[in-house]
Amino acid sequence: MDKIKKTIKKAKIWIKQNPKEAAILAAILIVGAFLRLYRIGEYMTFLGDEGRDVIVVGRLLTEGDLILVGPGTSIGNMYLGPLYYYMMAPALFLARYSPIGPAIQIALLGIATIFFVWLVGREWFGKRVAFIAAFLYTIAPTVIIYSRSSWNPNIMPFFSLLCIYGLWKIWQKSEWKWLVITAVSFAFTLQSHYLGLILIPILGIFWLLTFLKSRKTKKTKSFLRHTVHAVILFAVLMSPLIVFDARHNWRNFSSMKKFFTERQTTVSARPWTGLPKVIPITQEINTRLLAGHDEEVGKWLTVGIFAGTFWLVTIRWKKIKKGERQALILIGTWLVFSVIGLATYKQHIYDHYYGFFFPAPFLLVGVIAKHVSDKWKTFGKLAIIVALGCLVFVNLKNSPLRYSPNKQMQRSEEVAEKIINEAGDEKFNLAVIAERNYEGAYQYFLEKEGAPIIMIDPQKAEETITELLFVVCELPDEKCNPVNNPKAEIANFGWSKIDEQWVVAGTILYKLVPAR
Repeated sequence: MDKIKKTIKKAKIWIKQNPKEAAILAAILIVGAFLRLYRIGEYMTFLGDEGRDVIVVGRLLTEGDLILVGPGTSIGNMYLGPLYYYMMAPALFLARYSPIGPAIQIALLGIATIFFVWLVGREWFGKRVAFIAAFLYTIAPTVIIYSRSSWNPNIMPFFSLLCIYGLWKIWQKSEWKWLVITAVSFAFTLQSHYLGLILIPILGIFWLLTFLKSRKTKKTKSFLRHTVHAVILFAVLMSPLIVFDARHNWRNFSSMKKFFTERQTTVSARPWTGLPKVIPITQEINTRLLAGHDEEVGKWLTVGIFAGTFWLVTIRWKKIKKGERQALILIGTWLVFSVIGLATYKQHIYDHYYGFFFPAPFLLVGVIAKHVSDKWKTFGKLAIIVALGCLVFVNLKNSPLRYSPNKQMQRSEEVAEKIINEAGDEKFNLAVIAERNYEGAYQYFLEKEGAPIIMIDPQKAEETITELLFVVCELPDEKCNPVNNPKAEIANFGWSKIDEQWVVAGTILYKLVPAR
């Protein structure tokens, strides 16, 4: 409590000493809060994955069903750790089991990340960089989309930035206590998505540099002691997944080993083979994160960032303060390993894959903007104002709030309510026909209302197959074919016929009964 009081006192003193800066920061945070919280219940993503998550966490809260493993990954038959599920639990409980609660939690974490980007930018590079990076991060459409839905990858930006900031504190400030904070943040990052593994070489490099520095200052024992504490805590946070793996013949470990050593169609074991993809991936990153999805702006921005970075490193370098240089080295290492890591991946790269380095490009753009305006004064400032104005324009132009809300959660509730009314007290099975969805979202609301839903288990067919199957089809009627659809939940039900059908919340709901 004393530390909290001291922090609040320091904040009040800072605000009194920097009223204009505090006002600008407050305005940015208010904008960020609006873009993330406005009608969040209607804009949030709520599909199968989100439904599965609240089902698991709901059972944790109501039945005390401890969780040892997190969500499965989309490739490689691997599972994440359960940290995100435990993180969700208080929010779901406080929201009275409404999925909006965890979504608001993610939005608040997204707002905290905006503040963190500003804080890091200010400490490393000064006010201008901090405000440029924080504001662009605030209005970026991709960042907004992944800051207002409850999903495990959505916590990566905050915890990865905390991990990198921790490295800075350890490497440059010799504050060994940050080893523990870095270990915790890395555990959260890794358990939100396995792309967090790309941070390992970065952690290793700067740990080694710090170790060498500690030898010069004769503080190696203290450094190694804190390192041991950090490793132990990291192991504790990862232990539920290890326990799960041990109980299941190390299935997760075997899948990871196979993924990285045998699945050459997915990941290249030779990083240099990804070098030709570095520029295209960099351009894609800039387009999706900084340029508001505008490909033309993304191309020009990539040229500008490459040119600006080259100029900083080769010509401007000696005029940059030592502390800024060290921070640039850290950000550069973060970005280089991130891009090369993604370049070795042979499948489609989705926007949320960038989560473990979301803040880095924004900070780099801020640094380039600062030094260009410092070097060329009037012309440089004018060029930066135009460039930043263009970025603000394309980001606001493509803001997700300009589009109608998806109302996915409301759709799931309406369909679940219809199923409950039609089923009465009769036990039933459920199936969903869709391009990018499955049963989880509908199942959650059915279970929440105590409906007698039973999910079919092929190994326990006699116990789990009922006399009634509801099929939710999110496709056009001609593509549904609920009777002959090859989906497992329908095929396992057996020969059937359509008894009734309805249009509910933009979906087609079929009631199937056995064909006798």
